Amino acid sequence: MNNTIINLEEYRTPSAKVFSGRPRGKEVREKSGIDELENKFDKIEIIIPDDIYAINPSFLEEFLLNIVTKLKEDDFYKRIKFTTHGEYEIEEDLHEAVSRILKKYNALA
Repeated sequence: MNNTIINLEEYRTPSAKVFSGRPRGKEVREKSGIDELENKFDKIEIIIPDDIYAINPSFLEEFLLNIVTKLKEDDFYKRIKFTTHGEYEIEEDLHEAVSRILKKYNALA
């Protein structure tokens, strides 16, 4: 099994404590190459810097748009893992973003 890591530290504005907004999510998606990495690796671990306080669902929607649409919910959660050593817990924001993506995708299908 081949795995890779995306460290969000590499994509944050210096000293920023929050990842937010669709434009920023799209920018990080493009710069990180997450869509291409999903095609090459079995699993992707996304590291959240330990001093991040929030990652807004709007950011996550754009960051994860293509892989959630492609993999659907079950395979997404099997292949994409978020890791943090700080206090921020991403689960609620992540589930909201995935739900929004799938609702939009299903409405267009």
